[in-house]
Amino acid sequence: MDRDEMALMDAWWRAANYLSVGQIYLLANPLMREPLAPEHIKPRLLGHFGTVPGLNLAWVHANRAIIARDLHAVFVAGPGHGGPGPNACAWLEGTYSELYSHIPRDIDGMRTLFAQFSFPGGVPSHCAPETPGSFHEGGELGYSLLHAFGAALDNPDLTVFCVVGDGEAETGPLATSWHGNKFLNPARDGAVLPILALNEYKIANPTLLARIPETELESLLRGYGYEPITVAGDDPAAVHQQLAGAMDSCLERIAQIQRAARGGGESTRPHWPMIVLRTPKGWTCPPEVDGDPVEGTFRAHQVPLPAARQDAGHRAVLEQWLKSYRPEELFDEAGRPVSELLDLVPRGERRMSANPVSNGGVLVRDLRLPDWRDFGVEVTAPGASHHEATRVLGGWLREVTARNRHNFLTFAPDELASNRLHDILQVTGRDWQAEIGEFDVGLDRDGRVIEVLSEHMCQGLLEGYLLTGRHGLFTCYEAFIHIVDAMFNQHAKWLDASAAVPWRRPIASLNYLLSSHVWRQDHNGFTHQDPGFLDVVMNKKPEIVRVYLPPDANTLLSTFDHCLRSRHYVNVVVAGKQPQADWLSVPEAAVHCTRGIGIWEWAGYNDEPAATPDVVLACAGDVPTLETLAAASILRERLPWLRVRVVNVVDLMRLLPREEHPHGLHDREFDTLFTRDRPVIFAFHGYPWLIHRLTYRRTNHSGLHVRGYKERGTTTTPFDMVMLNDLDRYHLVMDVIDRVPALREQAAGLRQEMSDARWRARAWTREHGDDIPEVANWTWPG
Repeated sequence: MDRDEMALMDAWWRAANYLSVGQIYLLANPLMREPLAPEHIKPRLLGHFGTVPGLNLAWVHANRAIIARDLHAVFVAGPGHGGPGPNACAWLEGTYSELYSHIPRDIDGMRTLFAQFSFPGGVPSHCAPETPGSFHEGGELGYSLLHAFGAALDNPDLTVFCVVGDGEAETGPLATSWHGNKFLNPARDGAVLPILALNEYKIANPTLLARIPETELESLLRGYGYEPITVAGDDPAAVHQQLAGAMDSCLERIAQIQRAARGGGESTRPHWPMIVLRTPKGWTCPPEVDGDPVEGTFRAHQVPLPAARQDAGHRAVLEQWLKSYRPEELFDEAGRPVSELLDLVPRGERRMSANPVSNGGVLVRDLRLPDWRDFGVEVTAPGASHHEATRVLGGWLREVTARNRHNFLTFAPDELASNRLHDILQVTGRDWQAEIGEFDVGLDRDGRVIEVLSEHMCQGLLEGYLLTGRHGLFTCYEAFIHIVDAMFNQHAKWLDASAAVPWRRPIASLNYLLSSHVWRQDHNGFTHQDPGFLDVVMNKKPEIVRVYLPPDANTLLSTFDHCLRSRHYVNVVVAGKQPQADWLSVPEAAVHCTRGIGIWEWAGYNDEPAATPDVVLACAGDVPTLETLAAASILRERLPWLRVRVVNVVDLMRLLPREEHPHGLHDREFDTLFTRDRPVIFAFHGYPWLIHRLTYRRTNHSGLHVRGYKERGTTTTPFDMVMLNDLDRYHLVMDVIDRVPALREQAAGLRQEMSDARWRARAWTREHGDDIPEVANWTWPG
């Protein structure tokens, strides 16, 4: 850069830094036109300054490149609580004032921008849905690079500038995220330019990557498949020049890679460029406070002058700090950025703070979905046939993938085939940009399935893909979806918060398909048996989450058609992959899934299906449904006079009161199904207390007895698994006898038979290693 351009770049950087410091400290006196007084300073000083100068530096240099190259670009701020920087840059670019008319680009707007930051009723200290240009929640560390790569997939013209904090780089998800470049096809996808911000410190400790030798760090990054360029120093002029050159070199290399790939001349995986940016922690903040070094140390991480309101000495240092940016050169009399600064702002949607990609709901388009009914299985009678439900779904998803080759991806941690979805591979391969060996099968440079043995990567890439306006699916073993509990939490919070931001548009739902579930992980053992993700999901706001437990193949098809059409939810669908009875025809499945809950009259009392039942057998989940129906058949045969009602639940949210969830049942509807005073035996897929939690306010909650997973598991047979947890058909019959007053004496013999049947079934498994034939070969009597 020549001297004038560098001075202008530095002026922007100083302006953004000034606005960032003001957000952390000031309630009033935004341009320091009077001596700083205690009442000008916030009573609670929150936020993190340490990482902000690096973010602002990267932003202004990205803007220079956008203008020079007419780039279509977005910005991901990975360092935690770095919100002041992107807020400041969005205000300088004018986007903030366009979206928030009460925060104009003048002195009054500056005052409001400052006052709202980390203040009650204001905005968070990290990048959040309220932050223009952000699609990455900065609250929890580790996901920035995954979101960046997810955004670049199927976005051939997009460049993602992703600043990775060196503290963030110590997290497990981020450490694995570097492999995202192995799934980026330069012929089809956009590009990610990682900028590893090494400012050496976290809250109280140095960072690992900043303290290893330069050669070791460079070897590590080269081993991940990058060509790193290091920019280092504490002299602004020198760093500006280095960073401008590094960014030009990186972007030119990206353009070369893409030209070669799109011209058909490059087939090997490229080494993508990246920048290592070494600058002081809290660069430009006071070098020393109260005799302790601050700039360039861990003390600059959060609030370098924590007592500025109460301590006159701190206040004087703060005043000097703010004036060191020379705000009189940066803002005119009205508080507007001087015109020279505005020359560094890209135009319209080329501004990173205004790029529609960062507000994915603006870009999202409906999927072209085939009619799921055409993929349903024929059901001549309940239980007359058997199918692997997820395999049937895989046939439908194959056509979904074929029809939506540029905006739908499936993610799996090496479990696509295991979860019986491999029919998708008839129309695509697995995305793979690394070396392809002689004996590899199904790998494809243009694959629409991404499999990598990291649940974090699958979740993060899908989130980035959804947040930027596309659709997708994540299938996983049920027990191991817990690995991304925290990532799910963050995404759900993003959906919840963005729903309250008027300019944010709803994005496609995050869809989980959990298979290889607790009841059919008998062969893999206790470690693979955990249905607790449902409990985690149910902690989130009802407006955001949905949980579905379809009992067979046709209901699974209907459920997933609904999920892929939905917006701004997290949909969790649990379905088995083993052969399972087909209970409902296609028309019946459509009606039942629309209701979400319903009486299966064919499974209950024969003579008077509309009569008040003596007992209600309820079920949710495929294996609980099987055991419930088997119990109902025993009761029909042995106690034909007993009025039994069978209620199946597909949509778990129907159990909540209507006041608590839009899918919830009114009390009168709930009482009609479950009665007000008759015993209810509920066979549930997950932990029993979740059903109690959902229904505790219902009239008949005291009559509700739930059977589910009781944390009793081992390597055994399928039926022994349900017996270990008292969910088996024989125990359900015993529960009915114990809870229907008229049966306690009349059915004592049957109860003993059921207890003996459990003993025989267990003994058989111990001798033969398989389930007893009367269970393994059972079918609904019809």
